[in-house]
Amino acid sequence: MERIGFLLKVRQDMMDEYKERHKRVWPRLLEALSRHGWHNFSLFLREDGLLFGYFEAEESFAKSLEGMATEPANLEWQEYMGQLFEDLGGRPDESMVKLEHVFFLE
Repeated sequence: MERIGFLLKVRQDMMDEYKERHKRVWPRLLEALSRHGWHNFSLFLREDGLLFGYFEAEESFAKSLEGMATEPANLEWQEYMGQLFEDLGGRPDESMVKLEHVFFLE
């Protein structure tokens, strides 16, 4: 298992919409995340739009991303959500800035 922290930036004028869409995450997307080893997945949003995400990858960050890249539900979700972010270099899931894991207290 690998613990993953990542950053993205939600457009300030789209923060309410971002929150609303996450109240209704598609069941088929949730199932795909589980199938590809995304566990304990959480998102945290700061008032300026900075988004911090955390999840525990069953194998690795790369393996979890690779698996999701094959899922139609994920590709549709990335398209659906892409307009809500700033400074993307592709789909949101391709633009996550991975943070270095430096400490864990069990």
